[in-house]
Amino acid sequence: MQDADIELIRFGTWIDLMDALNSGRIDGASVLFPLAMKAREKGIDIKATALGHEDGNAIIASHDIQQVEDLHGKTVAIPHTLSTHNLLLDKMLENADMAYDDVNVVEMPPAEMPAALSEGRIESYIVAEPFGAIGVTLDVGHVLGQSHQLWPGCLCCAMVFRQSFLEDRPELAKQFMEGYVQAGEHAEDDLDAHLAYLNVEEEALELSLEWISYENLKVNREDYDYMTERVLDLNLMEQPPSYEEFVDTSLLEEIQRRP
Repeated sequence: MQDADIELIRFGTWIDLMDALNSGRIDGASVLFPLAMKAREKGIDIKATALGHEDGNAIIASHDIQQVEDLHGKTVAIPHTLSTHNLLLDKMLENADMAYDDVNVVEMPPAEMPAALSEGRIESYIVAEPFGAIGVTLDVGHVLGQSHQLWPGCLCCAMVFRQSFLEDRPELAKQFMEGYVQAGEHAEDDLDAHLAYLNVEEEALELSLEWISYENLKVNREDYDYMTERVLDLNLMEQPPSYEEFVDTSLLEEIQRRP
């Protein structure tokens, strides 16, 4: 990407990230999809331009948990109530004829989840990569299920921008998206680049890349509508934004049409 100076900022909490996005201190962010929808519902003028990835959301459980029913009365960690992982938990329990209240749900930073499982503070966690693979390669837990088994095409993370940025700096937004797409295309070929940013062993990273995909980053309307149904079922939102209000895949589609 030429002539574009991108500053990457890491936030310690989702609240801090969304405050920065709302105030205009940052132009865009990679954020949990339902959390971004909630922000749009609250009036933060943002647009989802692409997915962060496909698949790669594992349900990890301690070794004494062999089936979903074994989680009855146990503690399950998710990164945020407004996360796809919370929706996946609800779906998994529904499939097992269990109620959401049959488990104790706690919010936890993803990086803490493998250690919490190892120490017995939780019995399961649902999270995006690489933290699922870390739990498996450290042998503190095993895979109880994967997101594609519960919800093929689930929307986990969104690349969102402030509407004002998209309108005022269209060329810069286009340059960013070009680099974003290229990074996804080469993600599986450049382990060193991943290792430079992630505090993770190579074994865990390789397993993560078996589970996750960056081939299709378009926000599918059917998947968005299904997510809308799930957040309403869990009473996480009252008036989630429509696909037209919240999603703008025009930049992604323009890039993908190029020869």
